[in-house]
Amino acid sequence: MEHQDALRQLWRLAYPQRELPPLKSELWKEMGWQGTDPSTDFRGGGYISLENLIFFAKTYPESFQRLLHKQDGTRAEWEYPFAVAGINISFMLAQMLDLQSGKPSTIAGIRFLGFLEEDEMAFDNLYCIAFQMMDAQWLARRASYMEFNDVLKSTRAQLERELALDDVSSITDLPAFNLLYK
Repeated sequence: MEHQDALRQLWRLAYPQRELPPLKSELWKEMGWQGTDPSTDFRGGGYISLENLIFFAKTYPESFQRLLHKQDGTRAEWEYPFAVAGINISFMLAQMLDLQSGKPSTIAGIRFLGFLEEDEMAFDNLYCIAFQMMDAQWLARRASYMEFNDVLKSTRAQLERELALDDVSSITDLPAFNLLYK
């Protein structure tokens, strides 16, 4: 699927009652893209994050909508941009799991490969968990935009701890999996 088609699909999933805007429009900023052309946010392999967002919207629509529309908790005046946060989460997971190397050397990466053997959607599901976890930490800290990177770092640390737990044998065994709503 070309990224333009994927963006259109994401819009329809995010805003089913609204008309699809042109691919260059101020309306894309409402979803949390940095500018009027969301394709410029996919620097260096960010397309996977678009696929992750689509998976999230299809598989856990209630969680996706709650995060997109910032429906939970007391929100900051200057919130994190949803779509750009999604790109950052994809990159954070790829780094944490050591996916660039041929053979992961981190505990999280090694454990994840085992999960991937059993579940080809393991990365997509972990992405959804990470996004939900990041938002929960955002709310717990009463964070604002300037603290996004700190919240992302603590999300990564929590995911690494959960992936290292002895009784976790699949993504759905992670304690944070229970944060997701279908």
